[in-house]
Amino acid sequence: MYRFKNRSVLGVTCILLSLIICFGIAPLLNRATGDTTQIIRITKDIPKGAVIQSAQVETVEVGKLHLPASVLKVSEAVVGQYAAVDLKSGDYLLPSKLSAVPLDAYLNRLDGHKQAMSVTIKSLAAGLSGKLQPGDIVTLIASDYGEMRTTTMPPELQYVEVLAVTASSGLDAQTGTDTTSDDDEDNELPSTLTLLVQPEQAQLLADLENKAKLHTSLVYRGDPISAKAFTDKQDAYFTAQLKKGDANE
Repeated sequence: MYRFKNRSVLGVTCILLSLIICFGIAPLLNRATGDTTQIIRITKDIPKGAVIQSAQVETVEVGKLHLPASVLKVSEAVVGQYAAVDLKSGDYLLPSKLSAVPLDAYLNRLDGHKQAMSVTIKSLAAGLSGKLQPGDIVTLIASDYGEMRTTTMPPELQYVEVLAVTASSGLDAQTGTDTTSDDDEDNELPSTLTLLVQPEQAQLLADLENKAKLHTSLVYRGDPISAKAFTDKQDAYFTAQLKKGDANE
């Protein structure tokens, strides 16, 4: 009789659990998987660097489950942008796949006087925790430099403009965002900085790249006119050095 009662209790318990699953948990799961949202999707292959046209995108309704939070949902955020990567038909779009300006547009600023040069960001801290942006004015500091392993702040690198912040994939890094996000594709950490420099600065940077650990310190972020005031001070340093050299001769 006792064994029969145990089996009866077990049977009733299983029935109750089944009812809970059928009428409680299952509807919640179905509702979660059934939630939908509208997103922008590519309808034709678009090569890297091309301007995205309205005829190349469409608005579609898809399930929200496993959809990245930053996926673009309105055509206004896509049309007129530049493709930062090769886009294939059927792709949905994240901010990291688009660029508001032509790719490598900063290279058009080179006039033969200054040069663009990239240096490696060897740690998260060395690159200001991934917060640097194009247009920033930075000071470069070299640690573990030379045989004495000294730390120095070269006057030649006191005010340097950042042209680009690039991830290891070669794409512009998504800077100024939350680097703790689970969306790795949208928050790829910077790997190199491309800087606008004079030939003397480029030569020094090449030496420091091989013989020291470079760190960046943010000096200014703001309007281009104020930023130019800092780079003008740096240019004035080289002009003064040139005059000293001529006087010594």
